[in-house]
Amino acid sequence: MNPAADSLPTDLTSAHAIILAQRQALAVAEREAQYRALLIEKLKLTIAKLRHARFGQSSERSAALEQLELQLAELEADASQATAHMAAAAGSDRAEVRSFQRRKPARRPLPEHLPRERIVYPAPSACPCCGGVLRKLGEDVTETLELVPRQWKVIEHVREKFSCRSCETITQPPAPSHPVARGRAGPFLLAHVLFCKYGLHLPLHRQSETYAREGIELDVSTLADWVGACAATLMPLVEAIQAHVFAAERIHADDTTVPVLAKGKTRTGRLWVYVRDDRPFGGRDPPAAAFFYSPDRGGEHPERHLANYAGLMQADAYAGFNQLYETARKPGPIIEAACWAHARRKFFDLARLQKAPIAIEAVARIDALFAIEREINGMTLDQRLRVRNERSRPLIADLETWLRERRAKLSRQSETAKAIDYGLKRWAALTRFLDDGRLCMSNNAAEREIRAVAVGRKNWTFAGSDEGGHRAAAIYTLIATAKLNDVDPQAWLADVLARLADHPAKRISDLLPWNWQRDRQQKLAA
Repeated sequence: MNPAADSLPTDLTSAHAIILAQRQALAVAEREAQYRALLIEKLKLTIAKLRHARFGQSSERSAALEQLELQLAELEADASQATAHMAAAAGSDRAEVRSFQRRKPARRPLPEHLPRERIVYPAPSACPCCGGVLRKLGEDVTETLELVPRQWKVIEHVREKFSCRSCETITQPPAPSHPVARGRAGPFLLAHVLFCKYGLHLPLHRQSETYAREGIELDVSTLADWVGACAATLMPLVEAIQAHVFAAERIHADDTTVPVLAKGKTRTGRLWVYVRDDRPFGGRDPPAAAFFYSPDRGGEHPERHLANYAGLMQADAYAGFNQLYETARKPGPIIEAACWAHARRKFFDLARLQKAPIAIEAVARIDALFAIEREINGMTLDQRLRVRNERSRPLIADLETWLRERRAKLSRQSETAKAIDYGLKRWAALTRFLDDGRLCMSNNAAEREIRAVAVGRKNWTFAGSDEGGHRAAAIYTLIATAKLNDVDPQAWLADVLARLADHPAKRISDLLPWNWQRDRQQKLAA
């Protein structure tokens, strides 16, 4: 006998009830299976992102690509060494290696501004063949680039004393001002230490070791004292740059983490950057970047930084900025402009890691908008608006329709749906650039400046304290602003440190990088 057959219902009503129960159980099982599939998809994507963060594109630049370049350099070095050995063995200064053809480096002319040192090789006084008199026909000059090792020197500031023969009064010139009070470091050395620490990301202990190898003993504590004193001396310039940034009609904003030492362990602080760059819409005001430090990422910090600012701000979707966008805010609302690079990044991850068709097409559509932006970069406001209305606006309208249609067919747990929702929820802020020529499509201006902090993190590991974070923000402000204006940060800092002590406070703007560069060019032209 079949027990299952005996348990089957004999009437139609019971059979219907069993069928409905089975269908319900099947639907529950299908939902659970779908949930598990979505969870697996999400976990796979998370794992892929983690692997990519460690071994992917950005890491390829710093690891895989560096390994390939190192391998290429080693092969070229091996070839050069083999060539030299063959030349020495043959007793000649030239040798030919036919089995290996190296890539020929670009032969650029050596810089004209460098000083030239002539080494004239002695020529025979008479013809080696017949002993006749020689006359000069010309000369062949081969230039080689050479490096002179860094030279240390001590500058003696001598103030002679004089006594009056009539009244015995002693006169002496006043003591010169020094960048650091009672300091023994000159402005060029101080600028070098600052730029190495914050521009080249070389910690003070490594600098101290380097100087020791050159015969100059400078303790880390001494270098730290110099850095702190310079930061205090340069603070008027930092404040002037901050005022210039927040006088803009539009700024970019971003932040990044910075480990801070605290009682034997590290905690996470933040470095914020606000960038003024009017060049994309043909603005003539100089670009600048202002950095700030905070011990955490609370929204009260940007509210304090931007307390007196009202205007356009391009930033990511950080919730701490939301209070700034309120219409009742004083001294006025900040108008949010979202970043298309962030919206694209979510699709790009899905396209690269999962080959998702919707994500691939979304990336292509967004890239078409960026291509238009590259064409109009630097144009006037009217020109940018005209091109955007003619070319970008129709693409944006089609993209919105396409995204909403695709979103309607996706589960809200889908990663593709989340990427679409990110953009659609911020659509007004993302498309605001269509109506304002001052705006850019992305927040890349701020991200470029914050990248220097990310590079530095790998070298100096952590800031020593909150005060060290504030000091780093101040020096980053100076170096980043100098670079934005094509000014050599080290040369500028050295000159400013030499002049700042005796410079009138009311004319501090004369020392800002763009004015400093202009004055320097005028002096060279004269």
